[in-house]
Amino acid sequence: MDQDNPAKIVTTAAGVVGGSALFAPVAVPTLHGLAGIAVVGLGIFAVGSVVYKAAGSLKETIGTSKSKGDIRKVF
Repeated sequence: MDQDNPAKIVTTAAGVVGGSALFAPVAVPTLHGLAGIAVVGLGIFAVGSVVYKAAGSLKETIGTSKSKGDIRKVF
């Protein structure tokens, strides 16, 4: 029966509004920061993938060459 008490409902609502008012100035910069971290992480992953593939390709090219003259032709 305590939930039907209007004073209890108003007190709970005021607590929620007060908490969200305190959190609001921090929420937007935090969300932007998390999005920035995600974008940077995706960029690092993409660069790492490209470097790994390039190193593998160079390793195959150098490994299949017959002499140093062939390697100089590649570069």
